Amino acid sequence: PFPSFRFGHSAQPKLFSICLPYIAFDKMLVPMHSIFLSVMFMLSDREVCCGRRQAQPNRLLLFVPPFQLVAHNTPSRRVHAHGRRSCFPISPRRPYHVRAWSTLDSDEEIDSNKENKNVSKKSNAASYADCPYLMDENGRPLGVRKDTSLANLQTPHSGRKFRPTHPNFSSSKLCSRLGSILQPRKRKQTIHKAPKLKRKNLFRNNRRFTEGWYYRLTLPEYNESFVFLFSIEDAGRWVNGNKSPLTLACMQLLGPKESYLVQSDDDDSKFWGWKSVQALGCTFEWKDEFFSGNGETRESAKEIAAMSPEEWKGAVRTGFQILPFHFQGRLDGHDGTLGGVKARQGKPGIAEYDFSVRPVAGWGNYPPLSHSLLPSDETSENQSFPEKNHHRQYSTAGWLASFPVFEPHWQITMAHARASGTLNWNGTFYEFEDAPFYGEKNWGGAFPTKWYWAQCNSFDDHPDLSFTAGGGIRQLPFSFLPGKRTETLGMIGIHYEGHFYEITPWNGEMEWSVWPWGRWEFRGRCTDKKGESQFEAEIVAVTDENTHGVLLRAPTKDEGMQYFCRDSGFGRVVLSLYPIQWDPKVGDYIRSPDKKILIDGACSSQCTVEVGGGPWWDVWRVRSKMSNTLKRLIRLPMLIRKS
Repeated sequence: PFPSFRFGHSAQPKLFSICLPYIAFDKMLVPMHSIFLSVMFMLSDREVCCGRRQAQPNRLLLFVPPFQLVAHNTPSRRVHAHGRRSCFPISPRRPYHVRAWSTLDSDEEIDSNKENKNVSKKSNAASYADCPYLMDENGRPLGVRKDTSLANLQTPHSGRKFRPTHPNFSSSKLCSRLGSILQPRKRKQTIHKAPKLKRKNLFRNNRRFTEGWYYRLTLPEYNESFVFLFSIEDAGRWVNGNKSPLTLACMQLLGPKESYLVQSDDDDSKFWGWKSVQALGCTFEWKDEFFSGNGETRESAKEIAAMSPEEWKGAVRTGFQILPFHFQGRLDGHDGTLGGVKARQGKPGIAEYDFSVRPVAGWGNYPPLSHSLLPSDETSENQSFPEKNHHRQYSTAGWLASFPVFEPHWQITMAHARASGTLNWNGTFYEFEDAPFYGEKNWGGAFPTKWYWAQCNSFDDHPDLSFTAGGGIRQLPFSFLPGKRTETLGMIGIHYEGHFYEITPWNGEMEWSVWPWGRWEFRGRCTDKKGESQFEAEIVAVTDENTHGVLLRAPTKDEGMQYFCRDSGFGRVVLSLYPIQWDPKVGDYIRSPDKKILIDGACSSQCTVEVGGGPWWDVWRVRSKMSNTLKRLIRLPMLIRKS
């Protein structure tokens, strides 16, 4: 009654279960589904890895997605964890986690392995502490260890949203690898397959989709800031039987004195991204020395995604790689003054950067920056961190950002971070240490029709202060129905000394006055009685008359990357944060006379300001409002969590 599979030559049969999903408690398996299939596998004593055998006896690979092969414990043979903590032996260039287990026959063998582990424990401690990633057998990162500092600061939606066409991440590659392992002896000969184009449209939902990442590096000692913009448009999308003409992988850089460089490629299969952690990259051009020195071929190099920083330096001529703790890139492009973002559409320019990143705050409460700067021994004695749930990170646009509504979506991934490394811009060399760093992302069909944005995390006398303010006109779901089709919303997020102060339409009120260029005024109040506190924020940012900003390209719905926004990193900003309380006599909230002002006029001359879309004929004055129905819907998880 069971199908037979071939796993090479067999030494003895073992009983396995295929179940999805499951819960494992020590050596017990508790299936979550009532239906699972038991099959007999004939396994050899050699490890099977993606259809190839490797000379490692007494080892068995357990694949996590899309199913699990879990060995049942029997009196004669017991299954034990191998004990390697950081870098599991994983099939080369495979983006899925693979867990390696050992099968041991006796307690004496277990004890001998324990002795060997104790001997090598001290020697491996330093290398383990320095390696925050899960690595494959080629030394290439596959994911982030759960015991790193990023675990408590990682925000929702950090991973990719687009459907990758990179050979290392495509579903066809996964199916082919699994098919090479699980090969049934008898297959049906009459298999009717849908046309290839229809299959792509079914999987990709054939609609316009773009995803972009924004990072900002501030260098106070140079009085400069650098912006890194990465985007992927219409990955794997087909229109009328042809590849979408708007498909594009792009890297834009904004540099000193608001200079601009760009490089792009219309081959979306070069762009890759991790599914659950913010990591992405694209190799525009490989180095010839990489193939000869490593024995790689051009065909196999296309399957390589994330690499170690050392390997990336010797392998990539132009491109970028963004890992959770390390940023690298080489750009050989132009300034875009002669047309668009494609090659030879502007004056040539080059840039190169290589720096490490230490996340400080995501989008929620966080360990204060002053605590992270203490020595390790002093930190352990004097520092008392709150509960893990106290550092819970949230979606910037609420939990509905998990669904394709209210597009485009927006998520701040690093409201505050520190960067150390080097940067070369057209021959000018910059070196920095613990410089303020910021990161966010957008995804969806296109940008809003009109928006504003401001951000700063480099304040005078306030090193642990960061704010982000933004708002715009977004499309409502079911906009094809009669009635209101758009809504205008805005928000303010402030991170200060370990606390997160958020002002949104669903926990208070927000209003702004934004000029076509030169002045941004924000004012908002958090009046949520079920929150930790009530507060009010006032922010004013201005630019000098000689600061005209630089035009940046943003994805549009019908024309792809076009000049669609104006940006400058030389805004002067003043920020204040006050506690408020309800006054029954006035019938409104007032600033608390008995409480200390949280932030009194924090200043900076390196605030990034932006306006986009349009039209911008006059001052945009709006009091942000949201319907009561949407307020209750967005606040539902918070109410359930606090009840």
